[in-house]
Amino acid sequence: MKSTSGDSTTINIPESRNKTVAKGETPYVRIQAAHPMHDQKGGWKKGISIFDFILRLGATAAALGAAIAMGSSEQTLPFFTQFFQFQASYDDLPTFMFFVIGMGIVGAYLVLSLPFSIVTIVRPHAVAPRLLLLIFDTLALTLNTSCAASAAAIVYLAHNGNSDANWLAICQQFGDFCQQSSGAVVSAFVAVVIFVILILMSASALRKLKTVLNFHFRN
Repeated sequence: MKSTSGDSTTINIPESRNKTVAKGETPYVRIQAAHPMHDQKGGWKKGISIFDFILRLGATAAALGAAIAMGSSEQTLPFFTQFFQFQASYDDLPTFMFFVIGMGIVGAYLVLSLPFSIVTIVRPHAVAPRLLLLIFDTLALTLNTSCAASAAAIVYLAHNGNSDANWLAICQQFGDFCQQSSGAVVSAFVAVVIFVILILMSASALRKLKTVLNFHFRN
């Protein structure tokens, strides 16, 4: 704007809208550093998924091995009478039959869970497969524990008997039968331990995934 008053002339220069640019200063730019979790690209999650797959293979072998060992446990003593033949088999005891059926179901579930475990390896950030495995692992652990505990009680009675109930120990006569059924029970408890580890790993992975997702949505 220009104005004239007598012999003097005044020129008013409008001030720049952006004082920072007018002064030649560098504009302020906000730079947000990437969070370390975003740079890992699921490395630790993929490692957990691979370990999960290996443990499932071990649990499958333990569960199916327990079912097969118990289902094939049978022994016939070499002596017999005219009316009796001394034989022991798993189907003589309902508890052992429940053990074979239950561990067979657990083993079948573990086989079916392997593809879902592979999905978590390929897609380490996927939440749905991990949550599904966590739920069904918990159910399978319940069945596995009930089978192992009930069979362990019968195996204990077979080894030691119960004088109060007049139950005699039969393992002195049916040694092979007791040894095979005891091995099946031990294998079932190995599967229980592996299931506990799998559940803890899945819960930990889901918790960390939730933390990463919450950070991502906040930013």
